Amino acid sequence: MRNKLFCFGLGYSARHFINHLVINHLENQNTHWHIAGTHRTSRCLPDPAVSEYIFDGTQPMANAAEILSNVSHMLISTPPQETIGDPVLRYHGTEISKLKNLKWLGVLSTTGIYGDRGGDWVDDDSPPAPTSGRGQQRLDAEQGWLKLCRDNQIPVHIFRLGSIYGPGKGQLPNLLAGRVKKIIKPGQFFSRIHVTDIAQVLFASLTSLNPGLTYNVVDDMPAPSPDVLDYICDLLGQPHLPPIDYNNTDLSPMMKSFYSENKRVRNDRIKSELGVTLKYPTYKEGFSNLVTSLPE
Repeated sequence: MRNKLFCFGLGYSARHFINHLVINHLENQNTHWHIAGTHRTSRCLPDPAVSEYIFDGTQPMANAAEILSNVSHMLISTPPQETIGDPVLRYHGTEISKLKNLKWLGVLSTTGIYGDRGGDWVDDDSPPAPTSGRGQQRLDAEQGWLKLCRDNQIPVHIFRLGSIYGPGKGQLPNLLAGRVKKIIKPGQFFSRIHVTDIAQVLFASLTSLNPGLTYNVVDDMPAPSPDVLDYICDLLGQPHLPPIDYNNTDLSPMMKSFYSENKRVRNDRIKSELGVTLKYPTYKEGFSNLVTSLPE
């Protein structure tokens, strides 16, 4: 079986998803994937296994109708922009709405669409209530894609990701580089997800199609950031970072937005609908693996 995946945005999560597909291809010789996607600018070292095109979100991709014509699966990981909204919808929604061979379209969104819940739990059916501009932009993008699903029978699936970590990304490399502070804000929880588990959730969705559905993609244990940093320091055999009171530190606008939302996110649907068993069900398994994998 020949499939063609096109990724709008060949970023961190998309690359790990592609690797997951490649591994599955090696294990299942009956499934073959042709993979293509976009970068914002030309790369000095393009990936020979991936057909790469330029799309910077400010104008349409050249020859889009031809490039997308035989796509069977599509992943959208480009973020919405403040002035134009979702750039893929804006510039290529019409072409996508006409694709005849499209079996699955996945949109990477964020749990930020739930806004601040004062530390309370939200689940897959909780109504969105964004409390930040970025959260509202993500919700607007979701609604645009779901409208495309309803109006044109495009098989859209929405994945609301928690804070992403994995090899080379997240608190471990920031700690090793001295770029992280142990900020204390009592009662503050964050939900996380290892990039390997993002990849397996997306892969599971390919064979469990349910257009129009949304999935929270987080692990089983929301936790305060200081707890996670202390755990990583223990794994590294390093002393804990000194605590810094949230009200007595200067934060970037991005970090202020990050700390302005406090909620715990449930992940029931990825288990009940997709049958996923998380490889890293909590940050403890995830960071233990990452520290073990560090070069000597």
